[in-house]
Amino acid sequence: QVQYVESGGGLVPTGGSLRLSCTASTSIFSSNAMGWFRQAPGQKRELVAGLSINNTTYYADSVKGRFAISRDTSKNTLNLQMNSLESEDTAMYYCQGGFRNIAVMLRGPFGSWGQGTQVTVSS
Repeated sequence: QVQYVESGGGLVPTGGSLRLSCTASTSIFSSNAMGWFRQAPGQKRELVAGLSINNTTYYADSVKGRFAISRDTSKNTLNLQMNSLESEDTAMYYCQGGFRNIAVMLRGPFGSWGQGTQVTVSS
């Protein structure tokens, strides 16, 4: 079973930036679609950014133009650059790979989640 370790979260002021990283225990990011998800308290987990194996990207409307997803297959890592952060971006962020495509990433099913990394944007 693939294990994911997310890092890079923290407390930032509105308008600030963070770069999240996710390391997988296998080379799952090399051959499947992958994405970053987030879950705020009391809300459902949502796909924030997705990357297909042919480098097609998906971004939730709320983050378009502010977030950028990328991967480093040599290190089995998936990154999320987050700029112009807003208080609405406050959430626990998770990564996951192994999807056939972005459509599957939007609806599931999903594998096991890592512990996530907390992003808190102060207003």
